[in-house]
Amino acid sequence: MARLTRAQQQERTRAAVLVAARQEFAEFGYVEAKIDRIAERAELTRGAVYSNFTGKRALYLAVLVDAAERARDAAEGPANPPASVGQALGAFARVWLERLPFLGDSPGSGHLQLRSLSGVLGTEPARAALAELVRFEALLLALALEPRSTPSAGTVRRAGLALTLLHGAAAVAENAPGVGDPFDLARAAEHLADLALGDDREPPHLPYVDPARSTETPWAPPGGLRDEITGRPVDLGEDGVVVVLGAGRLSAAEDALRSAGPEDAVTVVVVTGDPAETGRLARLRIVDLVGCLRRVFPADRLPRARVVFDDGGTVAAALDHPSAEDPDLTEIAVRVRDGLVTTHATGRGAGYAAARQPEHDQRH
Repeated sequence: MARLTRAQQQERTRAAVLVAARQEFAEFGYVEAKIDRIAERAELTRGAVYSNFTGKRALYLAVLVDAAERARDAAEGPANPPASVGQALGAFARVWLERLPFLGDSPGSGHLQLRSLSGVLGTEPARAALAELVRFEALLLALALEPRSTPSAGTVRRAGLALTLLHGAAAVAENAPGVGDPFDLARAAEHLADLALGDDREPPHLPYVDPARSTETPWAPPGGLRDEITGRPVDLGEDGVVVVLGAGRLSAAEDALRSAGPEDAVTVVVVTGDPAETGRLARLRIVDLVGCLRRVFPADRLPRARVVFDDGGTVAAALDHPSAEDPDLTEIAVRVRDGLVTTHATGRGAGYAAARQPEHDQRH
């Protein structure tokens, strides 16, 4: 029998730890789970667990990410796509609510099914990143609700209200399984489409954003990147807009998408200074949402933005921004045309500045 390579052995160890951790978290929940018991379940040493995961929080998030990725990859588009925004919100809610625990489920298994983060996020940066992720999820849902146009501010807000409704139902079900009728909740989400909300008022900081710098710099982007929405490889050398955002700045993607042209390919590159925890949190929330979207919308109605995770910071480095004082607050954006970076912006509002159409394009 051929001996396993070091990489193959590490992957086998990691898989064994994930299986054991899933069993431990399902039985005891996050708070009462123990790394020593996980090691025993996997028939490994405590050191072998820590060689693959930095701690219990990172391991718990890895278990949730693994489940979300499996669900996303198995998701299939609907036979009858929703015909209206209201129908789409109702269908999305029905899919999302399938995770609610039943009365007989153990607390630990119910929390895993809910992708629960109760008691997990212990730092202020992690909570701030979660707030940005919720806003980004609302944007992705709105892009699916209005697939052939720039999403209005009202649609993004309706999508945010739908997510608030669903997460609120999950918070109640986590402590009182069986409370809340999923059919009523889905109907409530459907009616959010008719809720009158103010539309399209620009954020107050946009008029003060510094304009992007014009340039003609050759662009050699890193390869091996993948769009988390479609699963297809991403070529950042194609014409379009590339927005690199830290996990604490993801809501800025809305300004970039709304200022880009209707034919622009917009890629949001997610970076973080803590891939093991904040990075996994971002991956969990985005992958989980995409799994639901794939079951509600056909492929041609998935969000038109591309989402890339860049844990190693290779895209920022290729743009001559190899590091930042706080990577989670990164905002870098460029417009690419004919293999050249034609506009380049950094700092607050960078995506908005770089994505805006040049004056000569607006005239024609």
